[in-house]
Amino acid sequence: MKKKLLIFMILISCLFLTACGGNQEEATANEKKGNDKSKELQDFDIMLDWYPNAVHSYLYTAVEKGYFEDEGLNVNIRFPANTTDPLNLAATGDIELGISYQPDIIAARAEGVPVKAVAAIVRNPLNHIIFSKDSDIQRPKDLEGKTVGWPGIPVNEPLVQTIVEYDGGDYSKVKMTDIGFEINSAIATNRVDAVSGAYINHEVPVLASEGIETRNFNPVDYGVPSFYELLFVTSDDTWNEKEDEIRAFWRAASKGYEFMRDNPDDALKILLSNQDDENFPLNEEVEKESLDILLPRMEAEGEAFGSQKDELWEEVVQWLVDTKYIKDGPSRDDLFVNIVE
Repeated sequence: MKKKLLIFMILISCLFLTACGGNQEEATANEKKGNDKSKELQDFDIMLDWYPNAVHSYLYTAVEKGYFEDEGLNVNIRFPANTTDPLNLAATGDIELGISYQPDIIAARAEGVPVKAVAAIVRNPLNHIIFSKDSDIQRPKDLEGKTVGWPGIPVNEPLVQTIVEYDGGDYSKVKMTDIGFEINSAIATNRVDAVSGAYINHEVPVLASEGIETRNFNPVDYGVPSFYELLFVTSDDTWNEKEDEIRAFWRAASKGYEFMRDNPDDALKILLSNQDDENFPLNEEVEKESLDILLPRMEAEGEAFGSQKDELWEEVVQWLVDTKYIKDGPSRDDLFVNIVE
Protein backbone atom coordinates (compact mmCIF):
# COMPACT_ATOMS: atom_id res chain seq x y z
CA MET A 1 0.00 0.00 0.00
CA LYS A 2 2.80 2.36 0.91
CA LYS A 3 4.55 1.46 -2.32
CA LYS A 4 1.42 2.30 -4.38
CA LEU A 5 1.04 5.60 -2.52
CA LEU A 6 4.67 6.49 -3.24
CA ILE A 7 4.24 5.80 -6.95
CA PHE A 8 1.06 7.91 -6.99
CA MET A 9 2.86 10.86 -5.34
CA ILE A 10 5.71 10.62 -7.86
CA LEU A 11 3.25 10.71 -10.77
CA ILE A 12 1.51 13.76 -9.30
CA SER A 13 4.84 15.52 -8.89
CA CYS A 14 5.82 14.78 -12.48
CA LEU A 15 2.52 16.13 -13.78
CA PHE A 16 2.98 19.27 -11.68
CA LEU A 17 6.50 19.85 -12.97
CA THR A 18 5.40 19.27 -16.57
CA ALA A 19 2.60 21.77 -16.15
CA CYS A 20 4.99 24.31 -14.68
CA GLY A 21 7.41 23.72 -17.50
CA GLY A 22 4.64 24.16 -20.05
CA ASN A 23 3.53 27.38 -18.41
CA GLN A 24 7.12 28.63 -18.44
CA GLU A 25 7.49 27.85 -22.15
CA GLU A 26 4.19 29.60 -22.88
CA ALA A 27 5.29 32.62 -20.85
CA THR A 28 8.58 32.74 -22.76
CA ALA A 29 6.75 32.50 -26.10
CA ASN A 30 4.35 35.26 -25.06
CA GLU A 31 7.25 37.40 -23.93
CA LYS A 32 8.95 36.93 -27.30
CA LYS A 33 5.70 37.72 -29.06
CA GLY A 34 5.39 40.86 -26.98
CA ASN A 35 8.94 41.85 -27.91
CA ASP A 36 8.15 41.38 -31.58
CA LYS A 37 5.17 43.69 -31.19
CA SER A 38 7.35 46.28 -29.53
CA LYS A 39 9.54 46.25 -32.63
CA GLU A 40 6.80 47.00 -35.15
CA LEU A 41 8.17 48.79 -38.19
CA GLN A 42 7.54 52.50 -38.59
CA ASP A 43 6.07 53.61 -41.91
CA PHE A 44 8.40 55.89 -43.84
CA ASP A 45 7.27 57.35 -47.19
CA ILE A 46 9.65 58.45 -49.90
CA MET A 47 8.95 59.65 -53.44
CA LEU A 48 11.19 59.04 -56.42
CA ASP A 49 11.93 61.73 -58.95
CA TRP A 50 10.42 59.48 -61.64
CA TYR A 51 9.49 55.87 -62.26
CA PRO A 52 12.00 53.23 -61.08
CA ASN A 53 15.19 53.10 -63.12
CA ALA A 54 18.88 52.36 -62.61
CA VAL A 55 19.56 55.32 -60.30
CA HIS A 56 17.08 53.86 -57.80
CA SER A 57 18.61 50.36 -57.73
CA TYR A 58 20.18 50.86 -54.31
CA LEU A 59 16.80 51.69 -52.77
CA TYR A 60 15.14 48.54 -54.04
CA THR A 61 18.21 46.58 -52.98
CA ALA A 62 17.87 47.96 -49.45
CA VAL A 63 14.22 46.89 -49.41
CA GLU A 64 14.98 43.44 -50.82
CA LYS A 65 17.88 42.80 -48.44
CA GLY A 66 15.94 43.93 -45.39
CA TYR A 67 18.27 46.82 -44.58
CA PHE A 68 15.36 49.19 -43.88
CA GLU A 69 13.66 46.63 -41.67
CA ASP A 70 16.89 46.24 -39.73
CA GLU A 71 16.62 49.96 -38.96
CA GLY A 72 12.99 49.59 -37.88
CA LEU A 73 11.50 51.17 -41.00
CA ASN A 74 8.79 50.09 -43.42
CA VAL A 75 9.80 52.15 -46.45
CA ASN A 76 7.03 52.88 -48.96
CA ILE A 77 8.37 53.97 -52.36
CA ARG A 78 6.00 56.24 -54.24
CA PHE A 79 6.08 57.68 -57.77
CA PRO A 80 5.31 61.31 -58.72
CA ALA A 81 2.34 62.35 -60.82
CA ASN A 82 4.37 65.34 -62.04
CA THR A 83 7.93 66.60 -61.72
CA THR A 84 7.30 68.94 -58.79
CA ASP A 85 5.55 66.42 -56.53
CA PRO A 86 8.61 65.17 -54.58
CA LEU A 87 9.59 68.68 -53.49
CA ASN A 88 6.05 69.87 -52.84
CA LEU A 89 4.94 66.81 -50.88
CA ALA A 90 8.14 66.83 -48.83
CA ALA A 91 7.47 70.50 -48.01
CA THR A 92 3.96 69.73 -46.75
CA GLY A 93 5.06 66.67 -44.78
CA ASP A 94 2.97 64.25 -46.85
CA ILE A 95 6.16 62.25 -47.38
CA GLU A 96 9.25 62.01 -45.23
CA LEU A 97 11.70 62.35 -48.13
CA GLY A 98 11.50 63.19 -51.83
CA ILE A 99 14.15 63.07 -54.54
CA SER A 100 14.62 66.54 -56.02
CA TYR A 101 17.22 68.77 -57.66
CA GLN A 102 19.72 71.12 -56.04
CA PRO A 103 18.75 74.29 -57.95
CA ASP A 104 15.06 73.65 -57.32
CA ILE A 105 15.67 73.22 -53.59
CA ILE A 106 17.52 76.54 -53.55
CA ALA A 107 14.75 78.27 -55.52
CA ALA A 108 12.07 76.88 -53.22
CA ARG A 109 13.97 77.98 -50.13
CA ALA A 110 14.44 81.45 -51.61
CA GLU A 111 10.63 81.65 -51.88
CA GLY A 112 10.25 80.73 -48.23
CA VAL A 113 9.37 77.06 -48.72
CA PRO A 114 10.79 75.28 -45.63
CA VAL A 115 12.73 72.45 -47.32
CA LYS A 116 16.32 71.27 -47.02
CA ALA A 117 18.51 68.58 -48.58
CA VAL A 118 19.78 65.75 -46.40
CA ALA A 119 21.85 63.64 -48.83
CA ALA A 120 23.28 63.89 -52.35
CA ILE A 121 22.62 60.93 -54.64
CA VAL A 122 24.40 61.93 -57.87
CA ARG A 123 27.33 64.29 -57.51
CA ASN A 124 27.34 66.08 -60.89
CA PRO A 125 24.87 66.83 -63.68
CA LEU A 126 23.29 64.08 -65.71
CA ASN A 127 21.05 66.71 -67.27
CA HIS A 128 22.45 67.59 -70.71
CA ILE A 129 20.92 69.42 -73.66
CA ILE A 130 20.38 66.76 -76.31
CA PHE A 131 19.45 66.98 -79.98
CA SER A 132 19.41 64.76 -83.03
CA LYS A 133 22.79 63.66 -84.39
CA ASP A 134 21.98 65.12 -87.82
CA SER A 135 20.80 68.46 -86.40
CA ASP A 136 22.47 71.65 -87.61
CA ILE A 137 23.08 72.59 -83.97
CA GLN A 138 26.84 72.62 -83.42
CA ARG A 139 27.26 74.93 -80.43
CA PRO A 140 25.00 76.45 -77.76
CA LYS A 141 24.69 79.73 -79.68
CA ASP A 142 22.93 77.73 -82.41
CA LEU A 143 19.94 77.30 -80.09
CA GLU A 144 18.92 80.84 -81.10
CA GLY A 145 15.73 80.57 -83.14
CA LYS A 146 15.22 76.97 -82.00
CA THR A 147 12.55 75.37 -79.82
CA VAL A 148 13.95 73.72 -76.70
CA GLY A 149 11.70 71.39 -74.74
CA TRP A 150 12.00 71.00 -70.99
CA PRO A 151 10.16 68.72 -68.52
CA GLY A 152 8.63 71.30 -66.21
CA ILE A 153 11.64 71.37 -63.89
CA PRO A 154 12.49 75.07 -63.48
CA VAL A 155 16.29 74.67 -63.38
CA ASN A 156 16.29 74.07 -67.12
CA GLU A 157 15.59 77.72 -67.85
CA PRO A 158 18.70 79.22 -66.19
CA LEU A 159 20.67 76.23 -67.47
CA VAL A 160 19.83 76.90 -71.13
CA GLN A 161 20.22 80.65 -70.57
CA THR A 162 23.71 80.15 -69.16
CA ILE A 163 25.08 77.91 -71.90
CA VAL A 164 23.66 80.11 -74.68
CA GLU A 165 24.99 83.35 -73.20
CA TYR A 166 28.34 81.74 -72.30
CA ASP A 167 28.70 80.97 -76.02
CA GLY A 168 27.81 84.55 -76.99
CA GLY A 169 24.20 83.89 -77.92
CA ASP A 170 20.95 85.70 -77.15
CA TYR A 171 18.75 83.64 -74.84
CA SER A 172 15.68 85.75 -75.64
CA LYS A 173 15.75 84.19 -79.12
CA VAL A 174 15.34 80.67 -77.73
CA LYS A 175 11.77 79.35 -77.47
CA MET A 176 11.35 77.24 -74.32
CA THR A 177 8.36 74.89 -74.19
CA ASP A 178 7.21 72.57 -71.40
CA ILE A 179 6.94 69.00 -72.71
CA GLY A 180 6.40 67.23 -69.37
CA PHE A 181 7.77 63.69 -69.31
CA GLU A 182 7.53 63.34 -73.11
CA ILE A 183 11.26 63.89 -73.61
CA ASN A 184 12.06 61.00 -75.93
CA SER A 185 9.00 61.32 -78.12
CA ALA A 186 9.60 65.07 -78.48
CA ILE A 187 13.04 64.37 -79.94
CA ALA A 188 11.98 61.32 -81.96
CA THR A 189 9.11 63.16 -83.65
CA ASN A 190 11.02 66.44 -84.13
CA ARG A 191 8.41 68.22 -82.04
CA VAL A 192 11.29 70.26 -80.64
CA ASP A 193 14.79 70.98 -81.89
CA ALA A 194 16.49 70.10 -78.61
CA VAL A 195 15.64 69.07 -75.07
CA SER A 196 16.98 70.26 -71.74
CA GLY A 197 16.30 67.90 -68.89
CA ALA A 198 17.35 64.76 -70.74
CA TYR A 199 19.66 62.50 -68.77
CA ILE A 200 22.73 61.04 -70.43
CA ASN A 201 22.28 57.85 -68.43
CA HIS A 202 18.69 57.33 -69.51
CA GLU A 203 17.20 59.26 -72.43
CA VAL A 204 20.38 59.03 -74.51
CA PRO A 205 20.75 55.21 -74.35
CA VAL A 206 16.98 54.70 -74.64
CA LEU A 207 16.87 56.76 -77.84
CA ALA A 208 19.93 54.90 -79.15
CA SER A 209 18.18 51.57 -78.50
CA GLU A 210 15.35 52.85 -80.70
CA GLY A 211 17.76 53.75 -83.50
CA ILE A 212 17.82 57.49 -82.77
CA GLU A 213 21.34 58.80 -82.35
CA THR A 214 21.88 62.07 -80.51
CA ARG A 215 24.54 64.59 -79.57
CA ASN A 216 24.54 66.74 -76.45
CA PHE A 217 26.00 69.70 -74.60
CA ASN A 218 27.32 69.18 -71.07
CA PRO A 219 26.24 72.35 -69.22
CA VAL A 220 29.35 72.23 -67.04
CA ASP A 221 31.42 72.94 -70.17
CA TYR A 222 29.52 76.20 -70.71
CA GLY A 223 29.48 78.09 -67.44
CA VAL A 224 27.07 76.03 -65.32
CA PRO A 225 28.48 74.89 -61.95
CA SER A 226 28.74 71.16 -61.36
CA PHE A 227 25.59 70.91 -59.24
CA TYR A 228 24.31 67.85 -57.39
CA GLU A 229 21.90 66.20 -59.79
CA LEU A 230 19.66 64.38 -57.33
CA LEU A 231 19.23 64.80 -53.58
CA PHE A 232 16.86 63.66 -50.88
CA VAL A 233 14.85 66.58 -49.54
CA THR A 234 12.68 66.96 -46.45
CA SER A 235 10.84 69.74 -44.64
CA ASP A 236 12.18 71.60 -41.62
CA ASP A 237 9.38 70.18 -39.47
CA THR A 238 9.98 66.61 -40.62
CA TRP A 239 13.70 66.97 -39.95
CA ASN A 240 13.06 68.32 -36.45
CA GLU A 241 10.54 65.58 -35.66
CA LYS A 242 12.12 62.61 -37.43
CA GLU A 243 15.86 63.20 -37.56
CA ASP A 244 16.57 59.78 -36.06
CA GLU A 245 14.37 58.02 -38.61
CA ILE A 246 15.94 59.95 -41.50
CA ARG A 247 19.42 59.01 -40.33
CA ALA A 248 18.29 55.40 -39.99
CA PHE A 249 16.89 55.52 -43.51
CA TRP A 250 20.21 56.76 -44.88
CA ARG A 251 22.21 54.11 -43.05
CA ALA A 252 20.10 51.44 -44.72
CA ALA A 253 20.14 53.19 -48.11
CA SER A 254 23.94 53.43 -47.92
CA LYS A 255 24.14 49.68 -47.37
CA GLY A 256 21.98 49.26 -50.45
CA TYR A 257 24.36 51.51 -52.39
CA GLU A 258 27.41 49.54 -51.24
CA PHE A 259 25.78 46.31 -52.39
CA MET A 260 24.87 47.90 -55.72
CA ARG A 261 28.40 49.24 -56.19
CA ASP A 262 29.98 45.85 -55.45
CA ASN A 263 27.31 43.71 -57.16
CA PRO A 264 25.80 45.83 -59.95
CA ASP A 265 24.35 42.89 -61.89
CA ASP A 266 22.56 41.55 -58.83
CA ALA A 267 21.25 45.00 -57.90
CA LEU A 268 19.99 45.46 -61.44
CA LYS A 269 18.06 42.20 -61.23
CA ILE A 270 16.39 43.48 -58.07
CA LEU A 271 15.46 46.72 -59.83
CA LEU A 272 14.03 44.89 -62.86
CA SER A 273 11.85 42.77 -60.59
CA ASN A 274 10.38 46.01 -59.18
CA GLN A 275 9.87 47.92 -62.42
CA ASP A 276 6.54 49.50 -63.26
CA ASP A 277 5.68 47.26 -66.23
CA GLU A 278 2.50 49.09 -67.08
CA ASN A 279 3.70 52.70 -67.04
CA PHE A 280 7.45 52.50 -67.41
CA PRO A 281 8.84 49.13 -68.61
CA LEU A 282 12.63 48.91 -68.51
CA ASN A 283 15.13 47.71 -71.10
CA GLU A 284 17.73 45.60 -69.30
CA GLU A 285 20.60 46.61 -71.60
CA VAL A 286 19.73 50.29 -71.28
CA GLU A 287 19.61 50.06 -67.48
CA LYS A 288 22.93 48.21 -67.41
CA GLU A 289 24.53 50.99 -69.47
CA SER A 290 22.85 53.55 -67.25
CA LEU A 291 24.27 52.00 -64.10
CA ASP A 292 27.76 52.00 -65.64
CA ILE A 293 27.40 55.76 -66.20
CA LEU A 294 25.94 56.41 -62.77
CA LEU A 295 28.30 54.59 -60.43
CA PRO A 296 31.33 56.88 -60.96
CA ARG A 297 29.04 59.87 -60.37
CA MET A 298 27.52 58.68 -57.09
CA GLU A 299 30.71 58.56 -55.06
CA ALA A 300 33.93 60.51 -55.62
CA GLU A 301 37.37 60.11 -54.08
CA GLY A 302 37.29 61.64 -50.63
CA GLU A 303 33.54 62.28 -50.90
CA ALA A 304 31.31 59.56 -49.45
CA PHE A 305 27.97 58.63 -50.93
CA GLY A 306 25.42 61.19 -49.78
CA SER A 307 27.87 63.81 -48.51
CA GLN A 308 27.53 67.48 -49.44
CA LYS A 309 30.03 70.34 -49.65
CA ASP A 310 29.50 73.93 -48.54
CA GLU A 311 31.41 75.39 -51.48
CA LEU A 312 29.29 73.62 -54.10
CA TRP A 313 26.10 74.93 -52.51
CA GLU A 314 27.60 78.42 -52.52
CA GLU A 315 28.54 78.14 -56.21
CA VAL A 316 25.07 77.02 -57.26
CA VAL A 317 23.37 79.71 -55.17
CA GLN A 318 25.57 82.38 -56.77
CA TRP A 319 24.82 81.01 -60.26
CA LEU A 320 21.08 81.26 -59.67
CA VAL A 321 21.45 84.81 -58.33
CA ASP A 322 23.61 85.81 -61.31
CA THR A 323 21.03 84.48 -63.77
CA LYS A 324 18.31 86.35 -61.83
CA TYR A 325 16.53 83.06 -61.27
CA ILE A 326 16.40 83.99 -57.59
CA LYS A 327 16.78 87.40 -55.99
CA ASP A 328 18.59 86.52 -52.79
CA GLY A 329 20.46 83.38 -51.85
CA PRO A 330 19.26 81.41 -48.81
CA SER A 331 21.72 80.72 -45.99
CA ARG A 332 23.74 77.53 -45.93
CA ASP A 333 22.10 76.32 -42.70
CA ASP A 334 18.65 76.60 -44.28
CA LEU A 335 19.61 74.68 -47.41
CA PHE A 336 21.06 71.40 -46.21
CA VAL A 337 22.21 69.20 -43.37
CA ASN A 338 25.04 66.75 -43.85
CA ILE A 339 23.95 63.44 -42.35
CA VAL A 340 26.90 61.46 -43.72
CA GLU A 341 29.39 60.69 -40.95
